[in-house]
Amino acid sequence: MNQHTLIVIYFFYGLAFFSMGLAVTLELGRGSDTRLRHALQPLAAFALLHAIHEWFEMFQLFGVLNEINFHPLIAESLRLALLSFSFLSLAAFGGYLLAPEGHPQRMSMLLPLALAAIWGFGALIIGDRYEGRYVLWSAVDVWTRYTLGIPGALLASAGLVHQQRVFRQAGLREFGRDSLWAAIAFLWYGLVGQVFTRTSPLFPSTLVNAEIFMEVFGFPIQIVRATAAVTAAIFISRVLRAFDYETRNQIETLQNARLSEAQRREALQHLLFKRVVEAQEAERQRIARELHDETGQSLTAIGLGLRSISTLLRRDADKAAQNVRQLESTTARALNELQRLIADLRPSHLDDFGLPATLRWYAKSLEERVPININVQIEGESQQLSLEANTTIFRIFQEALTNVLKHANASEVHVRLAYLPEEITLQVRDNGDGFDPAIRANPARLTWGLTGMEERAALLDGKVKIYSTPGVGTLVELRVPYTNNRAVNPGEQNDGNPFVAR
Repeated sequence: MNQHTLIVIYFFYGLAFFSMGLAVTLELGRGSDTRLRHALQPLAAFALLHAIHEWFEMFQLFGVLNEINFHPLIAESLRLALLSFSFLSLAAFGGYLLAPEGHPQRMSMLLPLALAAIWGFGALIIGDRYEGRYVLWSAVDVWTRYTLGIPGALLASAGLVHQQRVFRQAGLREFGRDSLWAAIAFLWYGLVGQVFTRTSPLFPSTLVNAEIFMEVFGFPIQIVRATAAVTAAIFISRVLRAFDYETRNQIETLQNARLSEAQRREALQHLLFKRVVEAQEAERQRIARELHDETGQSLTAIGLGLRSISTLLRRDADKAAQNVRQLESTTARALNELQRLIADLRPSHLDDFGLPATLRWYAKSLEERVPININVQIEGESQQLSLEANTTIFRIFQEALTNVLKHANASEVHVRLAYLPEEITLQVRDNGDGFDPAIRANPARLTWGLTGMEERAALLDGKVKIYSTPGVGTLVELRVPYTNNRAVNPGEQNDGNPFVAR
């Protein structure tokens, strides 16, 4: 075979490995299998270094190195360095794939180091035994292929067979077949491509060499190596598709999880809306009942009393004055009851005094009605929040205290409102019975009060977290960012909207 044909073979031989190295390099860092992901690094190094080595030999055949006065000693040293390091990288690739769980890096280092030690020891002996530049470099080349090339290819083949089993166990049979074909290509590359070396004084290259192969089969061994390289490159590239498959599966899983979460939230919102309507009706019934029982009866008593006063004024002025004083007391009670109802619906303190004062006022009014000690602590400099934010935070605070009174059997509640640099936090901690937070995961035991607090917080881009331990107590923590929740100056609002009249 003429030299020009051999140059073409070297070119495509190197191109196949370069393509493999480039494809593997682009896939580095992907995939959840740490062992395979790390193994690809030495495989990429092998493919790129070996491609450079083959192109280096191609340039030697061209005579380019002689034209640029490249010293032969340096050229051969560089070529053998590329060859040896590429085979060591291939051995590291196989070692990574064959390493037991938990020790892939150690295995990938020990095998190449052991092979490098054997190669170095033999190279020293060869350097002392043989003289003559061509004979020496031929012997070192053969020794490199025997001690590094063949073991490296066999390790890579065995590692890919192991990876094939991993793919099959994961249900990825297609990628398992690709891995097996890549293993066969590396096996062929090692047992045939690296056995038929150049002729040298080393046994068995004196009997089994590239010249014998050419005489028997009629084509150079480089064609076998190039064919194995192309085959390995094709199937390694197909194996890398497993990362795309895994990525698609992860995206599909994420999309399904999001869809499931959206459906769950939609169902929860439907149930919550139903609960809100029921709560509104219950609140209306309570207000109607209290107006009827308290305010209505008081107004009825006031009306009857006024009628009796008009009669008593003619007969007994003292008795009429006494009835007037009683009516004043009844009117005061009715006003107090009406103010309490109004405060429960919408505390005016929020508008007049702000959130901290409203929390203190509500806690004080609650202490007057039930036997519980509520300590309110305010930290940081008060911030101007929007009306919706203040109202929502107060309602969550109100709901947290309502839960304490209904379920906790607590004697003390500690409330902490903190104005932090980036957010406002509200903590309501009681010393009551507590509960197992795991019950919230059971849809059959949906906790509407806690769910309502979470939904209210979400309207402010905030979050509510519940920490509880049976027999210890419960902590309700609300975090609301200032972003989009600060009070807006009406003048600034007009400035931002050209359609609002100034």
